[in-house]
Amino acid sequence: MATKVKKMLFILSKATIENVYAAFIMANGARMEGIEAEIFFTFFGLEAIEKKKIEHLKVATVGNPAMHIPTLLGGLPGVEAFATRMMKKEMEKLDMPPIDEFLEILSDSGVSLWACQLAVEMFHLKENDLIDELDGILTIGDFYNRADVEGTHLLFI
Repeated sequence: MATKVKKMLFILSKATIENVYAAFIMANGARMEGIEAEIFFTFFGLEAIEKKKIEHLKVATVGNPAMHIPTLLGGLPGVEAFATRMMKKEMEKLDMPPIDEFLEILSDSGVSLWACQLAVEMFHLKENDLIDELDGILTIGDFYNRADVEGTHLLFI
């Protein structure tokens, strides 16, 4: 039986490692299942596609209930760096590609990658500040128009 899901649109609003990989893994999984996929990077999610920041993304340790550590401890110097190193080590064990390489894989597999125009303007970015694999910069209206297809689902991350 064919799936009723034809297209997945992911809205990535935070560029923490756990959010970025969640969006990338789900978009990649959609493509592997023959489902069209797109990622819309908005607000702090833009950091996942900024050339200067892509290699410096971190795990969120403050205010993250999944960390199972008190917020006060999560804010101590070195805790975020330690958690990020540990997460990256575990991902390497599973042969997860680094973020820049994963973006290339997604683009090559047909995932469309879009930056939010409002966020780009708000952070005073230029298109050349963003990754080469980017398909373009869209307004939210343009993005919603891309969702106007039967069988499309949106997921906010």
